[in-house]
Amino acid sequence: MCGRFVVANVGGELVGELRADLIADDLPEPSFNIAPTQQAAIVLDSSKTDPPTRRVEAARWGLVPSWAKDLSIGQRAFNARSDELPRKRMFAPALAKRRAVIPATGYYEWKTDENGKVPMFIHPASGDPMFFAGLYEWWRSPEEEWILSFTILTRSSVGDLGSIHDRMPVFLDADHADTWLDTDVDEPLDILGTAIDDAPRVAESFAWHPVDRAVGNVRNNGSRLIEPLTA
Repeated sequence: MCGRFVVANVGGELVGELRADLIADDLPEPSFNIAPTQQAAIVLDSSKTDPPTRRVEAARWGLVPSWAKDLSIGQRAFNARSDELPRKRMFAPALAKRRAVIPATGYYEWKTDENGKVPMFIHPASGDPMFFAGLYEWWRSPEEEWILSFTILTRSSVGDLGSIHDRMPVFLDADHADTWLDTDVDEPLDILGTAIDDAPRVAESFAWHPVDRAVGNVRNNGSRLIEPLTA
């Protein structure tokens, strides 16, 4: 799963490889402890323009489908199991036409050992951005406000990441991220399958280290949270 992640940069520095046409001017500030229900930057292709416009927008973490009665449903939909998407009413429509990429610096996962749960910061060793496959939805509130929300796809962990947690995000490289965003794809299940299968290869370039348990409190923030834990 993915319950906390880091975005240390914003704007073009974050999404340069994805060739965005428009970057919203209300993107959230850098954060080292993004939690569900908080705002983060996502990349999407708007199918309402011809050709589609690739945009970077601020969105609420936790998918809220258009038919939801209120925002609370998003609190338990911050992750979506990729193998269940086609069968889930909440996610299947978004898989067809509302796919998103969530750029990040890295994410946290908690590893259980003899000392209890230890948070690990997982990130590309190169320092390049990490890309998560995701879905997005627009929800209209009773006050007529349009709210953009998203979820991050997960799959079973393999390789060394499996020693940390049994689930991991569906990671994308820049090329697969470009395909994932394409609104003209006729067979979304095909690109979903490709993304799921390729995620372990993308993860081969990742590094990780233990960090302070302070990250467990959503009120804590700052670059110190990703610093390696010293004995």
